[in-house]
Amino acid sequence: MPLTATSHVVDLAIRSGTAALAFNVITLEHAQAIAAACERTGLPAILAVSHNAVRHHGDDPAAILDACAAVARRCRLPLSLHLDHVEDPELAVAAPDLGCTSVMFDASRLPHDENVRVTAEVTRRLHARGVWVEAELGEIGGKDGVHAATARTDPADAAAYVAATGVDALAVAVGSSHAMTTRTARLDQDLIARLRDAVDVPLVLHGSSGVPEEELRAAVRNGMRKINFGTHLNTAFTAAVREALAATDRVDPRRYLAAGRAAAAEAAAAQLRLLAPSDPAPCVPASAGPVEKGSSMSSAPAGPEPVADPRQVLTDAGERALEREGIPMFLALQSVEPRPAREEPVRAEGAGLAALLGHYRTALAPEAADDAEPALIDVLQVMAVSHFTPQAPAAAQNTEEQR
Repeated sequence: MPLTATSHVVDLAIRSGTAALAFNVITLEHAQAIAAACERTGLPAILAVSHNAVRHHGDDPAAILDACAAVARRCRLPLSLHLDHVEDPELAVAAPDLGCTSVMFDASRLPHDENVRVTAEVTRRLHARGVWVEAELGEIGGKDGVHAATARTDPADAAAYVAATGVDALAVAVGSSHAMTTRTARLDQDLIARLRDAVDVPLVLHGSSGVPEEELRAAVRNGMRKINFGTHLNTAFTAAVREALAATDRVDPRRYLAAGRAAAAEAAAAQLRLLAPSDPAPCVPASAGPVEKGSSMSSAPAGPEPVADPRQVLTDAGERALEREGIPMFLALQSVEPRPAREEPVRAEGAGLAALLGHYRTALAPEAADDAEPALIDVLQVMAVSHFTPQAPAAAQNTEEQR
């Protein structure tokens, strides 16, 4: 599948009432594990390569990003490529040339006014090339380090920062901390809700590996829209590698790397399942475009009346077709503006599943289910690929271990 835009993954999560999951990639095995987790669960994700990971690969971002892009293109589920915790403005603005559709620009170590100035300039340059930008505040008013578990983002400061910088998403401090290997963090859920109400962009939780599952679910209910994991995968990966090494005296790294990759895949799949949407996203016309800043599911435009209940119609032929091709139900049910059946080829930008079901409803009758499957597979593949292909760029209008 072509690389997906991060904005699409986040918008899809918002419309599905959940959060997009981003997983940090350090090695090729990490990327392969995340892709495997997506295919196993039928859910999309974000491949996040941090500035520290770039340093690990000899300060050559293309080395790991090209590998991630290759893995993403072979995955049957939407995967996007994201540069995370980038401290160098020039590396940040090079993101689109490296295949990334989003950047988390981290100027939190700078004095606040300088953070705002530099972040606003980086955001302006990236927006000119169609790149989605995430950022975070640094220390304000004598706060402890922004990545400490005791740090808290003030809603008024957050609103002013978003307005001044124009960023598309905001990483907030609400009680999590990077590099935690035990899930003992406690999030300030009331603060998350107040931040959600104060800013008109998606909220991002970093340091999620140390947050208990129920706390993560509550955070999503209260407004978190992007959840980042790094240490959680590394813990699983490292434990499996240690076990594999202890069991043999062979020196072939493929054996222990395969064990680490398998463990990381299951760890990623578990988090995807944890926050999977309980219901598919509502039908929303494609002409509405991506979810606007501050949009909620309840404020999304109403979609067209379906010609049939998709879940009921897909019970027979459709569900088998989706399962066979690894296309998740909630992705297939994403709305797009319907077009008359006479317009071919059917494209996801202009044809919703409701309209397609109308087009194929006779074939989808139970007595013709087997004959319908190949046609339905073809249509859903076109929808999935087209809907998640990034748009052409528009013209302008902590610690070393923790990332």
